[in-house]
Amino acid sequence: MATVRAQKTDIEKLLDRLRRIEGQVRGLQRMVEEESACEDVLTQLSAIRSALDRAGIQLITHKVRECLLDEEDVSSEAAVLRALETFQKYAHHLNVAPADES
Repeated sequence: MATVRAQKTDIEKLLDRLRRIEGQVRGLQRMVEEESACEDVLTQLSAIRSALDRAGIQLITHKVRECLLDEEDVSSEAAVLRALETFQKYAHHLNVAPADES
């Protein structure tokens, strides 16, 4: 039962992060409407992008943990491979090459 609570806490943390990002986006919209300096707008845009990347990593961490802990009917190797596949899809989106498998 402790695992279920930990997962809920992970989701709550992710939702909090997404709400903060939502506020940042609203601030960015306001900056554009008010014709703020380009450099300031781009700085805010960069901060939002970084925050979204961190939210994605937080979600992947949660899902990897879920894959590894909740897969009772699948071998550990299959669960690890599924978790790595999820991470690689996200890393590809970030244009980050996954580490070579040796």
